[in-house]
Amino acid sequence: MKTLNRGKLGELEAAVFLRKNDYEILCANYRTRFGEIDIIAYDKEYIVFIEVKTRAENSYFLPREAVTKTKQHKIILVAQNYLSFNIVNLQPRFDVIEITTKVAEEFKVLAVNHIKNAFTL
Repeated sequence: MKTLNRGKLGELEAAVFLRKNDYEILCANYRTRFGEIDIIAYDKEYIVFIEVKTRAENSYFLPREAVTKTKQHKIILVAQNYLSFNIVNLQPRFDVIEITTKVAEEFKVLAVNHIKNAFTL
């Protein structure tokens, strides 16, 4: 399976997971000149900027390890951009959702790990 397809399917899986856990999704793939945020959602307390990382079960690295300091900085800039154009009365939070899949061609999710407050401003 192509990496791009696996990544997009992972984002869809993350959206389903969030909805099941009482999050409302505001936006997906929010893009600016600074970069992109995969999902912007909210719950009762927070507006949550979510990076989704999808990896096969045999990967050498954990999905969260792909969210480097450079990537975090870009996500923060994009989040600041979003908040400058959208009035939100909630505290911001930065999460990572890890999707682990089978190695096979068919997309089969083995685990979803929601890391809340994965990094801060």
